[in-house]
Formats: sequence, structure tokens, C-alpha cells
Amino acid sequence: MPLSKLRAVRTAAVLTVLFVVLLVLVVAGWGPLEDADQDTVEALHRTAVTHHGWTEANKVLTDWVWDPWTMRAGMALLVGWLLWRRERLLALWVAATTAAGTALQQGVKAAVGRERPHWRNPVDSAHYAAFPSGHALTATVAFGLLLWVLARCGARAAWLRFATLLAVVSVAGVGFTRVYLGVHWPTDVVGGWLLGAALVYAAAAAYPYPPERKNESAGEPPGAPR
Repeated sequence: MPLSKLRAVRTAAVLTVLFVVLLVLVVAGWGPLEDADQDTVEALHRTAVTHHGWTEANKVLTDWVWDPWTMRAGMALLVGWLLWRRERLLALWVAATTAAGTALQQGVKAAVGRERPHWRNPVDSAHYAAFPSGHALTATVAFGLLLWVLARCGARAAWLRFATLLAVVSVAGVGFTRVYLGVHWPTDVVGGWLLGAALVYAAAAAYPYPPERKNESAGEPPGAPR
């Protein structure tokens, strides 16, 4: 069943508030949060420098499988599929939301200007500012839009379950790879998740749904899912 407008608005608002709280704490350099970030990345870095095979596997996942450009290519395919189905407005909405996610994360990165972790023996490298994680945000937006589109298009329950599992593994997985490889703080990843999810729910809430048809005229029982 498609996401209800009211639920989307409420969820987007909650996620936005959580992101803003995290943003304020990061900008303010709140000690307990910075200590937790530091302890986590140091523990993972000690593993990364000694387990070369596992580290290389994480590089492949983060640089190819869950890379932002891979996610955007997936969204381009989704847009193409929607155009093939003549869902032009929905295709435009997916494209615009994907573009907005890129612009939003770059804007916040530039505004915050948070430095990434520094290592004497780095196992990977990354550019631009750290907060929020572009990988985490882009994956969240891509898979969030995919799930929303599948639900709106009436995908079978089995496909929705598979897509949900793929989304959870990918969004959580890409967040882990960024911290494990020492190119992001954990709060960068959480910020990317929160901001990406807020954007998806906001896009769903703002989508111009067509006027509801009368159940009686459509021959549907009252309360039938749409």
C-alpha cells in the first residue's frame, strides 16, 4: 500500500529534527560524541590495517557496488522504467529527488567543513568534507525511492520483501565500509542516513497525488488499499 501523506510528513519532520540535533552537536564539537567517534574509528582502523583481504573487500563494496555513482545509475534505470510505464510525473519526481540529494549533501558538507579522520597508515582515501557521508546519504535516497516506487506501482509482496532486505543490507553495509576504511566518523554516516531518509519522506509527502476517486464509483469496498 502506498505511503500515506500524513505519515510521510510526520516521519520527514521527525527525521529532520534528529538530523538538526546531530548537526548542532557535530558543529559544536560535543565532547562525548567526538570521543565515541574517535574510539570507534580507532578500533576499526586497527582491524583494517591487519586484515588486508577484508579491507580490500570493503574497498570493492564501497567503490563499486555501493558507490554514489552506482546508486545514481540505478536511479537512472528506475527513471527509464517509469518512463516506459508512462509514469512521467513519478519518473520526474525520482530524478528530481535524486538530484536534490546530491545538491543537499554537497551543500551541507561545504557549510560544516568537518575534517575526516587522519591516519599515519591510511587504508583508503576520500575527498571533500566529512559530514554528512555522501555514500550513506545517496544509498539511503536511492533505496528509499526504490521502495516507495515499488509500493506505489503495486509490486508484489515478495518483490517488496526482497527489495527491503537489499535496502537494509546495502544502506547499513555502505555505512560500515566508510567507517571501517577510516574515511568517515560514525556520526557522518548517521547524518547521511537521517538526511537521506528525511528527503525521501519529504518527497513522498510533497508528491502531487491525484484526487481520490469515490469508492462507490470505482466499484471498490470502503477502505480498499490504493
